[in-house]
Amino acid sequence: MTTEAAAAHYLAEHLHEIEGRKVAIHNPHNKPVSELPVIYGFNNSDTTRGWCNGVIVAEDGTCLGGHVCSHEGYMLNDLGILEGCRPDRHETFRQHYPDGYRMEFVGSANVRGHAGLDAAYAKNQAKRIAHEAALAKGDNK
Repeated sequence: MTTEAAAAHYLAEHLHEIEGRKVAIHNPHNKPVSELPVIYGFNNSDTTRGWCNGVIVAEDGTCLGGHVCSHEGYMLNDLGILEGCRPDRHETFRQHYPDGYRMEFVGSANVRGHAGLDAAYAKNQAKRIAHEAALAKGDNK
């Protein structure tokens, strides 16, 4: 088991390594970046409990992945928020938004009341309700 001191040292090294790195943007048609849909990565957990639950949700409400890690500081890399990180995740992101997207990370302190994330969540819940209604009618898609 890692000691608290070793964990703190490793986290500090990691944060130093990613400092200044840009967020990932996929823009195959050279659109203005502000016109690209956003894929949000966010910390969906209480950071005081020891494990963090990272979630990736598209602007349209589609959940595109998740990750559990020991500290919010690792999420930007682990969720694929930063340029050059997690090419496996970006394959999924490009399938969802083939015409481009931009990544945004929302830390736990800013999740509540974040307008873009709130809108994506509302769309996610609308999709859930529609899916449950379809299942109740016997449509298994």
